[in-house]
Amino acid sequence: MDVALTLSPHRHGGGDPTWQRTADGAVWRTSLTPDGPGTLRVGTRSGEVLGQAWGPGAHWLLEMLPSMLGADDDFPGFIELLGSLSGSASAAFVGDLAARNPGLRIGRTRRVMEALVPAVLEQKVVGREAWRAWRWLLHKYGSPAPGPAPDGMVVMPPPDVWRKIPSWDWHRAGAEAVRARTIINAARHADKLESAVESGEADRLLRALPGIGVWTSAEVRQRSHGDPDAPSVGDFHLPGVVGWALSGRKTDDAGMLELLEPFRGHRHRVVRLIELSGIRPPARGPRMPARDYRSF
Repeated sequence: MDVALTLSPHRHGGGDPTWQRTADGAVWRTSLTPDGPGTLRVGTRSGEVLGQAWGPGAHWLLEMLPSMLGADDDFPGFIELLGSLSGSASAAFVGDLAARNPGLRIGRTRRVMEALVPAVLEQKVVGREAWRAWRWLLHKYGSPAPGPAPDGMVVMPPPDVWRKIPSWDWHRAGAEAVRARTIINAARHADKLESAVESGEADRLLRALPGIGVWTSAEVRQRSHGDPDAPSVGDFHLPGVVGWALSGRKTDDAGMLELLEPFRGHRHRVVRLIELSGIRPPARGPRMPARDYRSF
């Protein structure tokens, strides 16, 4: 398995202060665990994965490391599914993508809020705007990473801090009132959200909250619960990318789900493989504009 590839969905932009990859190839992550803040370093040595952790959350992070790296991922089931679809052109194509990325696993962190906050910030804006807001809020309200973490790494703040961030700081970060309210309200229900064991239960709880729909719930559960069957329906670009890869034409959400239906149980995994392939339709349509909400 590929450590960096498997952990990369938890990175939100190149300057994410909760995720770094150092020159030696190791991945560093911070997390606010049930036991408190922690820093995790994951590397490989002699073909084995080596995890080291610091801070009050160190023991919890090391216990969870196998799950983060996909120990619970039904990868054999995916290979079996591809075998059952032999003769299908789309299955052969997806199988080739899987062969190009043999180290990809779908891991789970069991931390809902650390996936939810950046997902909400990424709603209806281009990535760089959301990532800038994520960085600003973490540097303002986060805490220094425990242990010998690379410079600039921080741990995201706890729910009670998210609830108390004033409106002017959301504005300075570039997050308008709707997204701010969504995060503040989710923070009020953080304990219940974090207690959801199954992805379906988490989906029900998340989508019961104002401002959280199908797309946001999927983005969270892909990371917190390692759900390989949670495609990001409602994404601005994704239907076109998936449609182009699997059928040679751009499509909408309904068309994307139709193309992914043979892979039910692993639809997010298939989307992930397509994204990693770099296949994109010709850029002829309008681009989503970058909106800097700090100027409003």
